[in-house]
Amino acid sequence: MTWTNLSDWMTNRHIITHLSDEQVQRIHAASLEILERIGVRLHLKEALDLLKKAGARVSDDNLVHVPPKLVEKALASVPKEVVLHDRHGRPVMPLGGQRCFFGPGSDCLNIIDHRSGKRRRPVRQDVIDGVKLCDALPNIDFVMSMVLPVDVDQTLADTYQMEIMLSNTTKPIICVSYEVRGLVNAVEMAEAVTGGAEALRQKPLLTCYINVVSGAVHNAEGLKKLLYLSGKGLPTLYIPGSNAGVTSPMTMAGAVALDNAGILVGLVLTQLNREGAPFIISAMDPAAMDMRTLVSPYAYPERGFIRSVSQRYNLPTLALAGATESKIVDQQAAAEAGLTMLADVVMGGNIIHDLGYLESGLTYSFAQLVICDQMVDWIKTFFKGIEVSDETLALDEIARIGASGSYLASKHTRKHFKETWYPDLFERGIYSDWKQKGGRSLGERAAERVKKILDEHKPEPLPDDILARLHEVVKRADAE
Repeated sequence: MTWTNLSDWMTNRHIITHLSDEQVQRIHAASLEILERIGVRLHLKEALDLLKKAGARVSDDNLVHVPPKLVEKALASVPKEVVLHDRHGRPVMPLGGQRCFFGPGSDCLNIIDHRSGKRRRPVRQDVIDGVKLCDALPNIDFVMSMVLPVDVDQTLADTYQMEIMLSNTTKPIICVSYEVRGLVNAVEMAEAVTGGAEALRQKPLLTCYINVVSGAVHNAEGLKKLLYLSGKGLPTLYIPGSNAGVTSPMTMAGAVALDNAGILVGLVLTQLNREGAPFIISAMDPAAMDMRTLVSPYAYPERGFIRSVSQRYNLPTLALAGATESKIVDQQAAAEAGLTMLADVVMGGNIIHDLGYLESGLTYSFAQLVICDQMVDWIKTFFKGIEVSDETLALDEIARIGASGSYLASKHTRKHFKETWYPDLFERGIYSDWKQKGGRSLGERAAERVKKILDEHKPEPLPDDILARLHEVVKRADAE
């Protein structure tokens, strides 16, 4: 499939890698050795049965040893491209190759109120506001729930979140479910929006972010979700979320090898469950626990290693960027968000999520998301390149103006000046103008932008009958 409607910036980049071909091969071989010789624990009988039937060996009740042939067979059958669609069935996120798409994260326990600047617990209205904001921002390609609302039944928060996301944006959705029933509810609602199970499979509007304990330990709920999604032929994000030094080795090579082994187990299971089921692999390097604070960081510079390995498989990837360890929207927040986004773009992550995260993923900020949206626009322009033609070389214009002339009033300048990048949030005026407008900081301007968008933006509504069907799913879940 050819994607001629994508921006030039997506194809003008040189993807870099930290690792040589030999190093990548050694890590891949180490992952295969972990799977076959050491084994990984799977806490779900259905998954163990699938692997045993295919030729894997199980010892010590649930320690599974996966032979390399199962990995190679899975890599041969899995699609090399996954396409996410919008609410109207348009293919808007073709995942693979050099293409990058940006969006927020999910389920933060706190939020920085953009009106007061105070940190507080989020409520259902914050999820609505966040989704509306994502729907309006031009450089946000997909939506996640951002915060965990405390004013709904916590066992059903994922179902409430999905109803809100489907109702307030046309963009693709990455959902998170706490138990498999929440994922079943989310898929049922997405099927209602898209026209049924087969319509959703053909043009998937959603995928689910599935975290498991580590590359070595796969919990039952994570495996149930993996098998449910793959059984329906829907794309899966299967993410071993280890911390180097805690649930994986302290050394990055060992941590990447173990996490990669866990990714490959998920891949094998999807293909055994339904051959050809779409699968998105992790390009999120295992973060090393900060041994001074016991914080698991998000803006660490040791990144891109697992992406270097995943390039070997030629599969779509999920990356993490746009997040910060800062507790507020400040210089550190902007610096870490910008650095991590630029790094993951040059590393070639396809889905880049967690834009707007503060406090190592504990707090969300709409103002920070707006700042990230502006930085993504900057990054896109940086990679876009330039046109080189007779018109743009402007030799006739240079000859006409001469060595001592000015181009300021020329027709050529008037014709082309809008082609350069102009920020609409970053400050570029003179000092006196900035002071006259209030001398506001970037964070203050971003908070005002949030308020303006929420006051003015009206997401495209769903038909009333579809809204009613979504609400019926929520009511049924609540009754159960």
